[in-house]
Amino acid sequence: MPFRAHLHTVNRHRRLVRHYCFKLGLVWQGLTHDLSKYSPTEFWTGARYYQGNRSPNAAEREDKGYSEAWMHHKGRNRHHFEYWSDYNPRTKQVEPVEMPVRFLAEMFCDRVAASKIYMKDAYDQTCPLAYFQKSTSRKRGLLHANTERELMRLLTLLAEQGEDAAFAELRRMVAEDRKNEKE
Repeated sequence: MPFRAHLHTVNRHRRLVRHYCFKLGLVWQGLTHDLSKYSPTEFWTGARYYQGNRSPNAAEREDKGYSEAWMHHKGRNRHHFEYWSDYNPRTKQVEPVEMPVRFLAEMFCDRVAASKIYMKDAYDQTCPLAYFQKSTSRKRGLLHANTERELMRLLTLLAEQGEDAAFAELRRMVAEDRKNEKE
């Protein structure tokens, strides 16, 4: 049962993120989003700790004190801000790096999709913002200030004006970023 339920959850999540990424013109990111979830390290852990209403990584973390599946996942998926940290040669410390727009956009899609999948009928457009606000204090210093500001702005736009407004802004941002890359 957990095997099939976890597989169904991963597939539904990927399908929703793919739909959102396609709306933004991020076709490759939509097609490749979270493929590492099918790897043995992530999939078997997900099936073992599956609960249906939250990430299995949280349950693994509670059980073992860390989540091997999460460490594997965040190191392979650039839509997670935890991926974007590097050693700063000036300060000689590991510090957050600003996320490129296309990965910020995918992170937004991921957060909306995860909220919808885990919250089911309790979901409304304020849920992704509420979840981020609840968890932000734990992540201070791990998320680049500009990335955090932009994600907050987009999640607030979603909460206050809905998906159409938020995705219109993301489409504008992605198009502007692509234009700047070509110049």
